[in-house]
Amino acid sequence: MASGKSTVAQHLAERLRDSVHLRGDVFRRMIVNGRVEMTRTPSPTAEKQLRLRYRLAASTVRQAMEAGFNVVYQDVILGPWLTEVAGLYTSLPLHVIVLSPSPAIVAAREAGRVKQGYRDFTPQEMDEVFRRTTPRIGLWLDNSAWSVTETVDQILARQADARVHA
Repeated sequence: MASGKSTVAQHLAERLRDSVHLRGDVFRRMIVNGRVEMTRTPSPTAEKQLRLRYRLAASTVRQAMEAGFNVVYQDVILGPWLTEVAGLYTSLPLHVIVLSPSPAIVAAREAGRVKQGYRDFTPQEMDEVFRRTTPRIGLWLDNSAWSVTETVDQILARQADARVHA
């Protein structure tokens, strides 16, 4: 959260031909009654809903790609979930980009936002968990000092580094 995902994904999609920007949070918000938020120790229901969110996104990505679109799917995927989610795309070309700005930058961005993403963790605590538990697949970018344009330029220039499988 507050890493620049939404803004960078939108700008990346705008630079690609025939593109779709898919925001994973749309699937979380679709649950009107009975939604369970993720916490430090998520309940089985929260994990079930998160898995549903990721599967719905994968299905949507697949359908958009089959229709000829380049898809930029953006979501919060931490820890071992990243490997599980990547597994949903085994028959598709997949590039994983992980934005990992410093906790201080994330805290500053979060302080300037209307919406608050950090409830159960501070940015520092989230960063520690994120870096300790998330597998190092794809392209990891510390975009702390980069503009949105510079970040997108790096992603486009380093696509091969982001490739996970075909």
